[in-house]
Amino acid sequence: MAMYESDVIYVECPDCGEVTLHEVLKGKVGKASLEATLRCQECQRVHAETVRQPETLLAPVIVSDGNDSIRLSTELESDDLLVLGDEFFVDDVYVKITSLELKDGRRVKKAPATELETIWAKRFDRLSLKVSINNVHKTLSRSVDAAPDEEFAVGDILRFGKDDAVIHGIKARRRMVRRGAVEARDIVRIYCKFMRTTYA
Repeated sequence: MAMYESDVIYVECPDCGEVTLHEVLKGKVGKASLEATLRCQECQRVHAETVRQPETLLAPVIVSDGNDSIRLSTELESDDLLVLGDEFFVDDVYVKITSLELKDGRRVKKAPATELETIWAKRFDRLSLKVSINNVHKTLSRSVDAAPDEEFAVGDILRFGKDDAVIHGIKARRRMVRRGAVEARDIVRIYCKFMRTTYA
């Protein structure tokens, strides 16, 4: 993978063995490539490279939005690698990848852009979080809408109609949280208790 702009370029260095920032000492830009003499900014190695500009591909994206699905498309570069859970904009819709379908029909967790048939995603600019509220002898199920980066903390108060409920636990993707805060994108379920109303 390589990117370039003005007189610097990210490209793999033969000495460092990884992609690093290079200074373009001299070069010639063609239609789809750059022939250049480069100096690595990490180890100072000077070497010649022909860097090919990646092709632009158009990939279909099927976006789930509640009970509806919409078919959109997005531009990718031929050297892009997509991974399950990646988040990005398609048109003006913020989405999260839920599945990647290859040209042979297989579903995989990651794939290069050149092998993709379809990207399956869900709308991710608003989330509906599941909330369980303990009400003495029974548990009620509710939901609360949130932006993916909105935080919920143990001790926060949520209002459901005329009733307030205090968060006493949050089930995150990898752990149960009894203190602190969690971003909505990582929440599986919020656990609350109704607050008792006291009168002075």
